[in-house]
Amino acid sequence: MKEGALEAAGDEPHSKHSTSTVRRVMNRRGLSIMDFILRLLAAAGTLASAVAMATTDQTLPFFTQFLQFTAQYNDIPTFTFFVIANSIVCAYLGLSLPLSIFHIIRSAAKNTRIILLIFDTVMMALLTAGASAAAAIVYLAHNGNASANWSSFCQQFNSFCDRISGSLIGSFGGILLFILLIITLAVAISRPS
Repeated sequence: MKEGALEAAGDEPHSKHSTSTVRRVMNRRGLSIMDFILRLLAAAGTLASAVAMATTDQTLPFFTQFLQFTAQYNDIPTFTFFVIANSIVCAYLGLSLPLSIFHIIRSAAKNTRIILLIFDTVMMALLTAGASAAAAIVYLAHNGNASANWSSFCQQFNSFCDRISGSLIGSFGGILLFILLIITLAVAISRPS
């Protein structure tokens, strides 16, 4: 009877050890799946922002059809930077998807997560710069600046301004998703092997 009790007691710590190992693997795999989904959502948001801004233009007739006022995104260099920044970040996110899938399969990989963490931080900084610069110009377009004698641009170009304002939503959403990505990667890296 004592021998059977010793065997049962000897098996118990081993089963606890294997259960905790399985839990750690499942937690990392869950973080990897979350990382993949966040990357897909961020890629969709930045792509939508870049496309919405790059296809924005409006033409206003002025007395005749030969004399017209047009507004296009590339008239303002800040909007061009916004499109380029969102495009670069979207391409990066697309290229990082295979590595994210690799992390789902091999959840113990740490070095590649550290590399992703570094690049994610750089891309978030680029996206923040582009979105913030564009938001400042959109604010001026909507409200103007009385001190500098700049009138509101959006009184004439309503459709143009609505579209450039809408394109900021996907970009700022992408910034929030990058924050979640960085936190997810940091948690996955900090987990013991």
